[in-house]
Amino acid sequence: MAGDLEWYAPAPVLLAIDIGNTHIKFGLFQASELKHKVRLATDAARTEDEYGVLLVQALAQRGIAPDAVDAAIVASVVPALTDGVVALVRRLFGREPLVLGPGLKTGISVLYDSPREVGPDRIADAVAAFERTGTGTIVVDFGTATTFNCISPKGEYLGGVIVPGVRIGYDALLAAAAKLSRVELTEPPRVLGRNTPHALQSGAVHGSAALVDGLVERLEAELGFECKVIATGGLASVIAKHSKRIGSVDPDLTLQGLRLLHERNVEPARAKAKKGPNEP
Repeated sequence: MAGDLEWYAPAPVLLAIDIGNTHIKFGLFQASELKHKVRLATDAARTEDEYGVLLVQALAQRGIAPDAVDAAIVASVVPALTDGVVALVRRLFGREPLVLGPGLKTGISVLYDSPREVGPDRIADAVAAFERTGTGTIVVDFGTATTFNCISPKGEYLGGVIVPGVRIGYDALLAAAAKLSRVELTEPPRVLGRNTPHALQSGAVHGSAALVDGLVERLEAELGFECKVIATGGLASVIAKHSKRIGSVDPDLTLQGLRLLHERNVEPARAKAKKGPNEP
């Protein structure tokens, strides 16, 4: 009977925004579940209004009205776009977003020489990865740059390695080699390329897998502990198939990290507000 049922209001909807050099990713979370994703090309010449129109249209296609969003958090490695996206969130959703940066509680110690130099996306990746593994972990993020981010068994962000991203390296090669033509970066039939397109694909996929395995081995030797390896980013699922060390792939790791960071900063504040300023 209806009187015997307990009714609950829907969980709040969080908009997590990851502003990267190649794409801006928007994730809509309800509780811990990522319900929807929107990806727009990063373009510093595009105005706040243009991004607003594109985002509203994308949400409308998914049946989501702007007033469904209850909170937001932003991580950005493109300073020129940060303020515009924050203003967009205020205007479209009527919410004041958290911005990942100094002063935000992360739950992990950042042992970089200069913590402010660590990209917000790398911090979000580390938070999500350690929440999952609870032990020494290396996150390999195949983005504009391929980054290796090391987390200690205590959950400390130790630093990492940055190399040119797979597509960046591929584009640079094509720009410098007149006889090479662009091919799709997909899995080749074998390591040994018997034609130029397959040779290029093998270099991108198998070369990246070998890079991961070699760097993880060297990092573990220097760290002194074995690490679980999680891959994320555009080509992660393709490259992971050929890596001996990548244990799992999560294309949404950064967005999940932003969700956790929002919880760690907003939920304690809400709990304190409910208790009152003078209560312990």
